[in-house]
Amino acid sequence: MKDYIQSNKQRYLDELFDFLRIPSVSADSRHQQDMLRAAEYIQGKLLDAGMDTAEICPTAGHPVVYSEKNVDPSLPTILVYGHYDVQPADPLELWHSAPFEPVIKTTPVHPEGAIFARGACDDKGQIYMHVKAIEAMLKHDGLPCNVKIMFEGEEEVGSENLGEFVRQNKEKLKADIILISDTSIIGNDIPSVETGLRGLAYMEVEVEGPNRDLHSGVYGGAVANPVNVLAQMIASLHDENGKVTVKGFYDKVQELSAEEREALEAAPFDLEEYKKDLGIAEVSGETGYTTRERASIRPTLDVNGIWGGYTGEGSKTVLPSKAFAKISMRLVPDQDWHEISDLFTAHFTAIAPPTVKVKVKPHHGGQPYVTPTDSAGYEAAFKAMEEAFGKTPVPTRGGGSIPIVSLFEKELGLKSILLGFGLDSDALHSPNEHYGIFNFMKGIETIPLFYKYYSESFQ
Repeated sequence: MKDYIQSNKQRYLDELFDFLRIPSVSADSRHQQDMLRAAEYIQGKLLDAGMDTAEICPTAGHPVVYSEKNVDPSLPTILVYGHYDVQPADPLELWHSAPFEPVIKTTPVHPEGAIFARGACDDKGQIYMHVKAIEAMLKHDGLPCNVKIMFEGEEEVGSENLGEFVRQNKEKLKADIILISDTSIIGNDIPSVETGLRGLAYMEVEVEGPNRDLHSGVYGGAVANPVNVLAQMIASLHDENGKVTVKGFYDKVQELSAEEREALEAAPFDLEEYKKDLGIAEVSGETGYTTRERASIRPTLDVNGIWGGYTGEGSKTVLPSKAFAKISMRLVPDQDWHEISDLFTAHFTAIAPPTVKVKVKPHHGGQPYVTPTDSAGYEAAFKAMEEAFGKTPVPTRGGGSIPIVSLFEKELGLKSILLGFGLDSDALHSPNEHYGIFNFMKGIETIPLFYKYYSESFQ
């Protein structure tokens, strides 16, 4: 099978490039038709790979692509989840090449070359590994189990309609395990398997002052400036030790034991290289925790965008009527994103001075998730990574969020295995997102091994 995979490398890349050229930006209504085009593209490639069926299932938002290959009802069933939607490419001027015209460039981390395009790693490149891995299995020894595939188009906007799709299709989605490639490994020479994800609560706030924009010379100093007030309010959301000041924020945080923290710290990590890669002089965060802990097992609050007043070319001496910010909170077990959203809303409203009015709008969120390391699925992933990379993988906890994973467990009663192949340095959600060719091909090689070991656990 390895020979087949390597001999078809260029075709795989050509097909992935066509997929990446479709600007399937779920957050932007101008790309509605592009979303459908992307769904139709992956539907066709699933059928080409040898799946029995592949259908486009409408939702209240963007469609779900659902596909099946039934081998034998007595065999286990793997449900593969991923997403074909991508983040907006903005700011466009910071891209070194067009975001939806993929190119291959070598980098110090990817000497064999990396694919630069929006969605290359998150998540088009990673879901396409599964399509090609299934093709390779069917061309050779065949699938050792049944497989179902569910690729959605709204992960980047909170999977708002996937929950309803799952609830309405529980019988269709019956399986034994969920397999997801939307995460990362420590390095190309250090394989790892993620054992958990943080949850998310995403908010938008509005601070309103006077009933119109004012001349800053005539009114400045006499009327509260909403931008100034918003900046002060945001600054108060952390204390001098980097802790979030929202009342009740930490009440349900699950603290890890000293042994658990020590095990996570055993994974290789070079702080100086970390700072060099990011171009920063020093790290920051919650006192009492390491950099990796701050980015994985601790909850956070960050401003993702802030605006108000005049931001065009030149100057305009204006005191703005309104100011806005988007704020996200990454959550850990046992924080509930609905509860945290309510706590934030109450806190932010309470700290507003009487000179302004405040509105808080929750956008979307998801619960944190931890997968057991003693399950057949995790053990299969561990063995597959070990065989493919020739090294013992390291368990890690991810700092990102896949909002729908906890819902899968609640509605389907299934555990999810996080078998990702990206790198944290691949500029996910940023300009110049990329995905190593090594990682793409290694994923196609590793996924059949997961099928093999997981199926063997049922014998």
